[in-house]
Amino acid sequence: MNYAFKLSFITDEVSQNLEEIEEFAKNFNVEAIEIRTILNKGFPEILEEKVTLKKFLEENNLKVSAIAAPTFKCDVDSREEYEKHIAIFKDALELASYLDTKLVRSFTFWKKGKYEDYKEKIIKKFEKIIELADDYSTTIVVENEPSTFVGNGRMLADFINSLNTKTVRALWDPGNDLMDEEEQENPYPVGFNHVRGMIAHVHLKDGVRENSKVRFLKIGKGQAKIEENLRALKEVSYSGYISLETHWRMTKDLEEAQIKLPGGKEFSSGAYVASYVTMQGLLEVISRIK
Repeated sequence: MNYAFKLSFITDEVSQNLEEIEEFAKNFNVEAIEIRTILNKGFPEILEEKVTLKKFLEENNLKVSAIAAPTFKCDVDSREEYEKHIAIFKDALELASYLDTKLVRSFTFWKKGKYEDYKEKIIKKFEKIIELADDYSTTIVVENEPSTFVGNGRMLADFINSLNTKTVRALWDPGNDLMDEEEQENPYPVGFNHVRGMIAHVHLKDGVRENSKVRFLKIGKGQAKIEENLRALKEVSYSGYISLETHWRMTKDLEEAQIKLPGGKEFSSGAYVASYVTMQGLLEVISRIK
């Protein structure tokens, strides 16, 4: 019998439209959505829609796997940007509480040097959001993202271990690991084995590394070692969600700025069809895992 992975998808990787999100979830028997941007709104405007979103979830028997807030996709040395992102995180916590999820995402600031040189500063900056998350009994999931200081599994494991708190866990993304230029870490076994004991959420995308860039593809057609990662998740009895983050469009390539800060109407253009094909690819991979 196949392992029953808990499926989710990031909203704007399918549509900004609730009806299309509903249709996609039902077509694939998906039990949860991950909210990044929806109804063409991100933070803080998305809070204006929280009643509408809760009603939508209840009517369609959907859960929220996580709030994909853009927390700390900003300059680590800018006090103004830091305060803005503290406010974003507070809004994300409010939305998470209202929609009954315990996971809120964060990053580790735009990369502008070596992780090791900025590590202690980043840890200090995390103190406030850890305190806020504790007030809500919420877990912060930190994503490995190559445009930020923590871009791969090694760094993610080191950062979480250095924080030394149960409040912060890993959001593992093998597709992002593929994008990491600095160390060109192999998403499996190297990347996964660094974080294997600390994963609370998973994003899945696939692609191929071409020189300094990654070209995204249907899941199962790339080099992100999706099947190997899923087999390893099964081996460690992972019980969280795997969330589709397609990043592929069939008729165009997403711009670099859209990949770094995804969301909104233009980002979601062409997303439904690409994600439909990509979810089929993911299900094909899952079907091979016994």
